[in-house]
Amino acid sequence: MKEELFDEIMEAVIDGEKSKVVSLVNKAVAEGIGAGEILNKALIAGMNEVGVLFKEGEMFVPEVLVASNALQAGIDIIKPQLVADDVKSIGRIVTVTVEGDLHDIGIKLCGLMLEGAGFEVINIGVDRPAREIVDKIKEFEPAIIGMSAMLTTTMANMKEVIDILKEEGLYDKVKVMIGGAPTSPSFAEKIDANYSADASECVSVAKKLVGAV
Repeated sequence: MKEELFDEIMEAVIDGEKSKVVSLVNKAVAEGIGAGEILNKALIAGMNEVGVLFKEGEMFVPEVLVASNALQAGIDIIKPQLVADDVKSIGRIVTVTVEGDLHDIGIKLCGLMLEGAGFEVINIGVDRPAREIVDKIKEFEPAIIGMSAMLTTTMANMKEVIDILKEEGLYDKVKVMIGGAPTSPSFAEKIDANYSADASECVSVAKKLVGAV
């Protein structure tokens, strides 16, 4: 019975049926199912499937956004219990669009996919200078810093962040993941970063970086 309920929640997340997710999660809570189980075996499992469908071209950005809203509605219900039970995230990730760049659709979508996979995501915005990014890394102490650039003219600002991390002895304390249209595996290798091609791939890359594969 419990597994059937988990399957129903998964399907509702995939279909982006927010009200149905809320109803089913409330039902699961009423039946005494633990928040951690609901999160991992139903909500995150559903979003993981969304990631697969997105990667295979069977779902598109608008559908992913709707699914993520349904996911969040379910998480909001069990969040108090998750906190009380001290359910841990896979890891914390700070995401940002580097200085000179105002594009944020890709990095936000990546953030949604990462949250759906069980990461804690803190987005610090767009057009952020290297110094500010490093200061935020010090403040939040993430496992990963994810940087995005959509312009060839702003790519160099990713390297500036990494250079400061190295200068201040922080490079070995945080993993660096980059992405965006002008970036590439060779560019990532050149600046000592890890490359993610798109929002669907960023989850698998991030999991490898924190050893959660």
